[in-house]
Amino acid sequence: MDVWKQFEENSITHSAAHHLLAIRELKGARGYARVTDVAKHLNITTGSASTNLKSLKGKGLIEEDENRFLSLSKEGEALAEAVLARKTIFHKFLLDVLKVSPDQAEIDACKTEHLISGETARKLQEFVTRYAKK
Repeated sequence: MDVWKQFEENSITHSAAHHLLAIRELKGARGYARVTDVAKHLNITTGSASTNLKSLKGKGLIEEDENRFLSLSKEGEALAEAVLARKTIFHKFLLDVLKVSPDQAEIDACKTEHLISGETARKLQEFVTRYAKK
C-alpha cells in the first residue's frame, strides 16, 4: 500500500469540511443558511462559496430548496458531526495532554479535523479519557 496516497482518499477536503460546518452553525444560530451567509461566515467571496457548495451538492452532502436555503443531507450532517467530534477530541488532546497553547491547539485541531480516521479518533478519545482519570 502506498501510504502517502491515503491523504488523497479523504472523503472531503479541508475547505469542504468548513463549508459543511458553516451551514450547520448558521442553521443552528439563525435557522437558515444561504450561499451569501456561508461566504460571509467563512470570509470568502460568494463566487468561491458557490463553487464549493455546488461540489458538495453534487456529492449529495447538502441540499438547496426552491428558496435557495441550504441544509445538510443526512450524510452531510453525519460527516459534519464526525469532523466536529474529531476536532474536539484532538483539540482536547493537544490542550490537556500535550499542553499546547490554546491558539496553536485550535490551529492544529482545525488542520487535522477531516484527516484523521474514525479509528484514530476513537483511540484518541479512549486515551484522553484514561489520561483524565489519572
